Amino acid sequence: MLQELLTAAAAAGSAGVLYVASAARVVKQYERGVVFRLGRLAGEVREPGFTMVVPFVDRLHKVNMQIVTLPVPAQEGITRDNVTVRVDAVVYFKVVDAANALVRVEDYRFAVSQMAQTSLRSIIGKSDLDDLLSDREKLNQGLELMIDSPAVGWGVQIDRVEIKDVSLPDTMKRSMARQAEADRERRARVINADAELQASKVLAEAAREMSETPAALQLRLLQTVVAVAAEKNSTLVLPFPVELLRFLEAAQKAQGRPDGARERPDGARERPVERRDHPVGR
Repeated sequence: MLQELLTAAAAAGSAGVLYVASAARVVKQYERGVVFRLGRLAGEVREPGFTMVVPFVDRLHKVNMQIVTLPVPAQEGITRDNVTVRVDAVVYFKVVDAANALVRVEDYRFAVSQMAQTSLRSIIGKSDLDDLLSDREKLNQGLELMIDSPAVGWGVQIDRVEIKDVSLPDTMKRSMARQAEADRERRARVINADAELQASKVLAEAAREMSETPAALQLRLLQTVVAVAAEKNSTLVLPFPVELLRFLEAAQKAQGRPDGARERPDGARERPVERRDHPVGR
């Protein structure tokens, strides 16, 4: 009799251990547990830690609550200014309601991926090429709003959407390169012309200062000679004053006239005075 009681107790203990082992579940910190009892949602969402379910009756589904990084395949489209581009993006989202993520949608990852691709093609068609290249922050916000609106009912929250790359045709790249080169050349010419204008104004002011003090021109000439002589040159170029050339030219013209007439400051010629010998005592 005692042997039978011990056997029954051991069998009951074994059955209890098996029951506890089959009913025990552990939910990790970044997960939430959703229990379906005979196909129906049962109770609240299970929090992280140790939990129990009814074996062969309850089925526990664990939902990851971490932020998911979902790459969006490159989508090809035509912008509003008729340029063909390929744009790829990345979506960051997380599950905020584990029960709705399992009940409201069949596969929330696939649903978010398809919605992101559709929204990305729509954004491409509504935007200009300049907006895709320079104003991505605004496009990211619009894309996030388009994806987040239907995802709210799925228990999913869109955390961030980023456009990664915009691929352009080779012909468009060459056209943009020529445009950028022409713009840089235009700015270089404008800067060069502005520098020439400023330099001419400064040189004109310096010329006026030197005209008031003739010795300044000579000092400037000597300074130029010193600057040139500082280098090891075999040839020294010395500037010649223009006023001296004019003086030599005027002197040469005066000596070359056959009548020996000199030119007065008023432009008239001055005849030479003839010398006659007068006899003394006549």
